[in-house]
Amino acid sequence: MAWFRTLTRLSTTVKSFPPPPIRTTPVATSLSYFTTVAADSAPPPHPTLSPSPTHCGSLKPTTSGEKARVVVLGSGWAGCRLMKGIDTTLYDVVCVSPRNHMVFTPLLASTCVGTLEFRSVAEPVGRIQPAISSEPGSYFFLSNCKGIDPHNHLVKCETVTDGPNAVEPWKFTIAYDKLVIALGAEATTFGIQGVKEHAIFLREVHQAQEIRRKLLLNLMLSDVPGTTEQEKSRLLHCVVVGGGPTGVEFSGELSDFIMRDVRQRHAHVKDYIRVTLIEANEILSSFDDRLRQYATKQLTKSGVRLVHGIVKDVEADKIVLDNGTEVPYGLLVWSTGVGPSPLVKSLDLPKAPGGRIGIDEWLRVPNVPDVFAIGDCSGFVESTGKPVLPALAQVAERQGKYLASLLNRIGKAGGGRANSGAEVDFGTPFVYKHLGSMATLGRYKALVDLRQSKEGKGISLAGFVSWFIWRSAYLTRVISWRNRFYVAVNWMTTMVFGRDISRI
Repeated sequence: MAWFRTLTRLSTTVKSFPPPPIRTTPVATSLSYFTTVAADSAPPPHPTLSPSPTHCGSLKPTTSGEKARVVVLGSGWAGCRLMKGIDTTLYDVVCVSPRNHMVFTPLLASTCVGTLEFRSVAEPVGRIQPAISSEPGSYFFLSNCKGIDPHNHLVKCETVTDGPNAVEPWKFTIAYDKLVIALGAEATTFGIQGVKEHAIFLREVHQAQEIRRKLLLNLMLSDVPGTTEQEKSRLLHCVVVGGGPTGVEFSGELSDFIMRDVRQRHAHVKDYIRVTLIEANEILSSFDDRLRQYATKQLTKSGVRLVHGIVKDVEADKIVLDNGTEVPYGLLVWSTGVGPSPLVKSLDLPKAPGGRIGIDEWLRVPNVPDVFAIGDCSGFVESTGKPVLPALAQVAERQGKYLASLLNRIGKAGGGRANSGAEVDFGTPFVYKHLGSMATLGRYKALVDLRQSKEGKGISLAGFVSWFIWRSAYLTRVISWRNRFYVAVNWMTTMVFGRDISRI
């Protein structure tokens, strides 16, 4: 056929062209920072097989032609405030954290009942420090720190994996010029059996999501035909352990949710749902006595039952107090304060009272060059004569801001490299001044205590004006304009249409 003969002639006259030249891309340039063990001798891994946990990689030390590297462990208040203020013309920034966002914890309780959406309280690390997303030497690694080698200026890491079918974690090391430990703290259980298995903490977004799902599930299960009166009462009993700001704010938000939304949309079980707040001492112990009395009155008026007691045991459907009283529950939220994490305890670094990482007046870890610690994981060593600061967001934020300024000063003085900042004048040491405390009680009520200490004098307010101040202050403290818009819209939508009770 004519068309076949034509095709045959064309195929015999096609010339072979040389392969195109290899071009260096920005991605390839950025990957040049990494090395892998035995990369020349080991065959490339099969694309469908998960890497072995024994395989290791490394982010090699910086050279004289590169910027100095600051490695930040953690993405909480302290670490993110530091990254926001660091001068990226002087440093490359590497963040290592098991979450890629910062949680605006003062508003986290509001997400549990639908007052705010979860996206409103989560700020991506890449927005806080854009260099992590754009600069070739700056990175974010979704990983856990597994150890520190201060003698060789190395951080040992392991990637985060989720789910039963996830790939094996990849282990790697990062060389640093300056290391900032901002690992935060974890909720304390005081060694009480059953807390970790049955209670839900309120420190992360996924925990708030779990509380919301559990609460709405219990509301729906209690309405199923055949459910006994006793089982309804248990399912709809929400118990909060811990009378600090987090416990009180969650109790207030939950009682407001019950009064304004549950009673309208779950009329069949509205008389069964209740909230109990258990505290060993006084609620809001750091607040003024008058404010504590006001909070007690408002919570009781909202239907929250206050119980003084110590939890001795936690079971799947009930808790046991020190006096032998058994308290059945359907939802148990644990908010009794925080303490050092097992990783912080295991690090071979100087320690402050309480097991935190010890620091001096400039937030340096004593006798460990180029290592700093900020936030809930750190505390002044006894030789400084300063007390260990409370585990508050404002403490962590102020420390992060101070340390960013200090590292910028060190970098401008030529001390950004490893083992090169000893001769730099560090300037004024860190001084913390308490700006006050705030807590919401629900139903347009809040507390504002502007005293610098519990024994000091200052302004203390309660009621609707305090609630307006509380909302205004936190709206301005939300990091990005994007999230401020989210929060404002969520508040307005909730006020007009009520809370969303969809279980997603």
